[in-house]
Amino acid sequence: MPESSSSAPVPPKPSTGAAVIYREKLWPNVWIWIIAAGVAGAGILVFAPISTEAGFTAAAVLFVIMAVLLILSTPAIIVTGDSLTVGRASIERRYVGEVESFRGAEATAERGTRLNALAYLCIRGWIDPVVKIGITDPSDQTPYWLTSTRRPDELTAALSRR
Repeated sequence: MPESSSSAPVPPKPSTGAAVIYREKLWPNVWIWIIAAGVAGAGILVFAPISTEAGFTAAAVLFVIMAVLLILSTPAIIVTGDSLTVGRASIERRYVGEVESFRGAEATAERGTRLNALAYLCIRGWIDPVVKIGITDPSDQTPYWLTSTRRPDELTAALSRR
């Protein structure tokens, strides 16, 4: 998937002079952290036969590693007056077309049976609503971006403003 859909490179972060219209981080839900703690707890089972201290140390180290990976892999959605950044991809706002939000069964269909194989995805399984962002750049094969968001109405409104 292309990182940028324009021929000129777009910075991955908004420029310091651009006012941010919308910003969201797609943080993991509480149950993801509970699963990470459970997986880390398996370290106790593996290392407890060596010693109890080794088991608890392994569990702590595993949890720290998973927490760091979850935090570092958390994508952001940033809308400025001149660019849109979703995860690692950026595009100039002039190439943003129609924007639609979906919830529930419609969101599931957009992530599944209605999904175009060429679409750019920034999906998080723990966030149900999605926003479909049309791409109008003629030199880009990507028909649209599909991103998870906890605030689909706000993101849609921010992208609809010109």
